[in-house]
Amino acid sequence: MRHFFTILSHEVRMLLVSLSTYIAGVSFLWLMGFIFTGILEKYSTAPQDVSPASAFFSVYFLPVIFMVPLLTMKCLAEERRLGTIETLLTTPVTTTEVVLGKYAAAYLLYLTFWGSTAALFYILKRFAGDSRLIDPGPIVGGYLFIAVSGLFFIAIGVFASSLSRNQAVAGILCTTILIGLIIGTRYLGQAAWLDRESLAPLKDAVGYAQISQHFEDFTRGVVDTRELLFYVSGTFIALIFSILSVEAKLLHS
Repeated sequence: MRHFFTILSHEVRMLLVSLSTYIAGVSFLWLMGFIFTGILEKYSTAPQDVSPASAFFSVYFLPVIFMVPLLTMKCLAEERRLGTIETLLTTPVTTTEVVLGKYAAAYLLYLTFWGSTAALFYILKRFAGDSRLIDPGPIVGGYLFIAVSGLFFIAIGVFASSLSRNQAVAGILCTTILIGLIIGTRYLGQAAWLDRESLAPLKDAVGYAQISQHFEDFTRGVVDTRELLFYVSGTFIALIFSILSVEAKLLHS
């Protein structure tokens, strides 16, 4: 892993000059600012059952579904399309270092985007004059959930990018996987046909994979080691498959 940080710094620079990065950043900040403004308008008219932070982070899936593909769809697909990944791997650099370097760069940018939303809570604290609106529990839990779940989401994006030479195809594939994982498991867990006794193991597995439930646990201050294991193991598996996919494409090229 001697060349990991070299690749990481190069990928960060490439992301910072990529148009898709700025599209993702501007779209993300506009969307989250719009959502935060709508939440405050509701609180200004009537009391709400949840804190502004809980309401704000509950829509995490909206930016994730469009932002993760934009950050990751080029990382391996574009390298394969241009043929530069073969040249890169002729240097003393391993496939693992390349994949992990690209993954880490996208993840750092993902955290940077979400971290910028802390300014919204600072503005609220500075001008609201009501400390009850700033509940540190949901804020810390929300950002912790974003950081932990982001490990898995970005790994899925890298894996999708490793499967195609076309970055648009990689982006669509990543979006599809994320929708199925975040929204699909939620509705599948509510399906009546899963209540059959014979399907109890499947229902338990679907319940374990429900990211919406994980979010609720984190914002309540409940950090379940099983949920942490879900994201860490999912990240590990996605990155392993990304590495194998790149190596398989090289062998058949």
